[in-house]
Amino acid sequence: QEDGPRQGREISQAAPQTDDIPVIDLNAYLSTAADGSPSETALAECNKVAECFHRYGIILIRDPRVNMSDNDTYIDLMEEYFADVGDRFYANETISDIKPEFHYQVGATPEFIEKARNHSEKLSALNLAPEDTPESPLEPVLDAKWRFMWKIGERPDGASDDFPAVKPERYPDWEDKMNTWGGKLHSAIFTVAEMAAIGMGVEKSAFTSRMEGGAHLLAPTGSDLVKNDIGAIFAGFHYDISFMTIHGKSRYPGLFVWTRDWKKKAVKIPEGCLLIQSGTSFEHITGGYVLSGFHEVVYTEATKEAVKRRAQQFEALGINRRQWRVSSTMFTHFRNDVDIGPMAELSHLYTPDQAAQYPRMTAFEILMQELSATGMTFDQATHSE
Repeated sequence: QEDGPRQGREISQAAPQTDDIPVIDLNAYLSTAADGSPSETALAECNKVAECFHRYGIILIRDPRVNMSDNDTYIDLMEEYFADVGDRFYANETISDIKPEFHYQVGATPEFIEKARNHSEKLSALNLAPEDTPESPLEPVLDAKWRFMWKIGERPDGASDDFPAVKPERYPDWEDKMNTWGGKLHSAIFTVAEMAAIGMGVEKSAFTSRMEGGAHLLAPTGSDLVKNDIGAIFAGFHYDISFMTIHGKSRYPGLFVWTRDWKKKAVKIPEGCLLIQSGTSFEHITGGYVLSGFHEVVYTEATKEAVKRRAQQFEALGINRRQWRVSSTMFTHFRNDVDIGPMAELSHLYTPDQAAQYPRMTAFEILMQELSATGMTFDQATHSE
């Protein structure tokens, strides 16, 4: 248990921002997708999706089906939940929402459980300029963040990782709010997956047919902005295990991403937009045409300034509320049995030597490999009572 703020070295937000990454409007594609033949405008947007994933590992989208007030409602819920469960956890209450026996793939994960893989060899080989170097320590530390996992969509009968949902007892509208926001993210990312396939020159269902029945997880994170302070690592330098990861706009800065040329950028999501990052399964199945998007989340000076501004707003409104940085993250995955080796249909995007770097394995195999490497698999000896 830690009662006081965790201090760190000064962290600025001097990195260039993501302003140079174009925003992709899904409206042009959605308005002609039902016709079976996207318009020239829609095809141009599909090409932009493929190019942005290739160059940056992230894309910014605007989806007319997504009302950002739903994001606000969802973040309000998660701020309240994380503050409540955190207080009870550190008061030594038993929290039934925490399920290590299910590899933390449902329910709550306390802070200081998740830890990034060690990428010190890669970083040493890259020898990045100071402005492009992660703030995360070379030797990964445990992340100062909570998480909650909630399944979105249907799973195949008998899926070994289709664990029972966890519904916090104190929130009667939990299921409705989680499914409302998760459903919108789910629709957006399936549309983007179709657009990416078209932009890469394959059938629009090339990715979505493999996503059907995947373990898509709404996985919001929460970090206490009172207990923590500048320099705290909310998510160490890492890539995601997923095919794609989608986020709504957070209320506090602190997310940094690395583009294909290893330039560090501070993420700034425009109003009304969503952010999508490429995961390791996307890298594998495209033979490296799309790379896993490395990123980190750090308590910066800009985060601190946002905390001060919001504290003033709360005071003016007479609101007594703890400040938590919530990220409305959702991971999307291929179905467990999908071979994520480089797709033959995409061979025009990679060379045989590049393909050889990605051995054939299933989506479930890489998931468990990555969970094991980050300490997220259940160890019966460690967790037995």
